[in-house]
Amino acid sequence: MSGTIWLWKIEMHDYHINIFYSEEDGGYIADIPDLVFCSAFGSTPEKALAEVEKAKKAWLEAARAEGKPIPAPRYKPVIYQAG
Repeated sequence: MSGTIWLWKIEMHDYHINIFYSEEDGGYIADIPDLVFCSAFGSTPEKALAEVEKAKKAWLEAARAEGKPIPAPRYKPVIYQAG
Protein backbone atom coordinates (compact mmCIF):
# COMPACT_ATOMS: atom_id res chain seq x y z
CA MET A 1 0.00 0.00 0.00
CA SER A 2 2.20 2.78 -1.23
CA GLY A 3 1.59 6.08 0.48
CA THR A 4 -0.50 4.64 3.31
CA ILE A 5 0.08 6.25 6.69
CA TRP A 6 -1.17 4.72 9.92
CA LEU A 7 -1.32 7.06 12.89
CA TRP A 8 -1.41 6.30 16.60
CA LYS A 9 -1.96 8.98 19.18
CA ILE A 10 -0.62 8.41 22.66
CA GLU A 11 -0.88 10.71 25.64
CA MET A 12 2.23 10.38 27.79
CA HIS A 13 2.26 11.84 31.30
CA ASP A 14 2.58 15.37 30.00
CA TYR A 15 3.71 15.52 26.36
CA HIS A 16 1.61 14.24 23.47
CA ILE A 17 3.33 11.63 21.27
CA ASN A 18 2.42 10.89 17.67
CA ILE A 19 3.35 7.50 16.24
CA PHE A 20 2.93 6.78 12.56
CA TYR A 21 4.12 4.23 10.05
CA SER A 22 6.53 5.50 7.39
CA GLU A 23 6.70 3.38 4.26
CA GLU A 24 9.71 5.42 3.14
CA ASP A 25 11.61 4.46 6.30
CA GLY A 26 10.09 1.00 6.60
CA GLY A 27 9.11 1.44 10.23
CA TYR A 28 7.41 3.59 12.81
CA ILE A 29 8.25 7.17 13.69
CA ALA A 30 7.36 8.66 17.07
CA ASP A 31 7.59 12.36 17.72
CA ILE A 32 6.79 14.84 20.46
CA PRO A 33 5.49 18.04 18.82
CA ASP A 34 6.19 20.23 21.87
CA LEU A 35 9.90 19.28 21.83
CA VAL A 36 11.32 20.49 18.52
CA PHE A 37 13.20 17.76 16.63
CA CYS A 38 12.43 15.15 19.31
CA SER A 39 11.62 12.00 17.36
CA ALA A 40 12.63 8.37 17.11
CA PHE A 41 12.34 5.30 14.88
CA GLY A 42 11.27 1.75 15.69
CA SER A 43 10.35 -1.40 13.80
CA THR A 44 7.09 -1.57 15.82
CA PRO A 45 4.95 1.13 17.46
CA GLU A 46 6.11 -0.12 20.86
CA LYS A 47 9.78 0.13 19.90
CA ALA A 48 9.26 3.62 18.47
CA LEU A 49 7.57 4.66 21.73
CA ALA A 50 10.41 3.22 23.82
CA GLU A 51 12.96 5.07 21.67
CA VAL A 52 11.13 8.40 21.82
CA GLU A 53 10.98 8.06 25.62
CA LYS A 54 14.81 7.89 25.56
CA ALA A 55 14.94 10.82 23.14
CA LYS A 56 12.64 12.87 25.40
CA LYS A 57 14.87 12.24 28.39
CA ALA A 58 17.99 13.22 26.42
CA TRP A 59 16.25 16.29 24.97
CA LEU A 60 15.21 17.53 28.42
CA GLU A 61 18.64 16.83 29.95
CA ALA A 62 20.39 18.70 27.13
CA ALA A 63 18.04 21.68 27.43
CA ARG A 64 18.64 21.86 31.19
CA ALA A 65 22.42 21.55 30.78
CA GLU A 66 22.43 24.40 28.26
CA GLY A 67 20.07 26.58 30.28
CA LYS A 68 17.51 26.49 27.48
CA PRO A 69 13.81 26.92 28.19
CA ILE A 70 11.73 23.76 28.42
CA PRO A 71 8.33 24.24 26.81
CA ALA A 72 5.19 23.43 28.71
CA PRO A 73 3.07 20.69 27.17
CA ARG A 74 0.72 22.55 24.85
CA TYR A 75 0.21 20.42 21.75
CA LYS A 76 -3.28 18.99 21.59
CA PRO A 77 -4.58 17.41 18.37
CA VAL A 78 -7.70 19.01 16.92
CA ILE A 79 -9.79 15.91 17.67
CA TYR A 80 -9.21 16.57 21.40
CA GLN A 81 -10.01 20.29 21.22
CA ALA A 82 -13.80 20.01 21.10
CA GLY A 83 -15.57 22.25 23.44
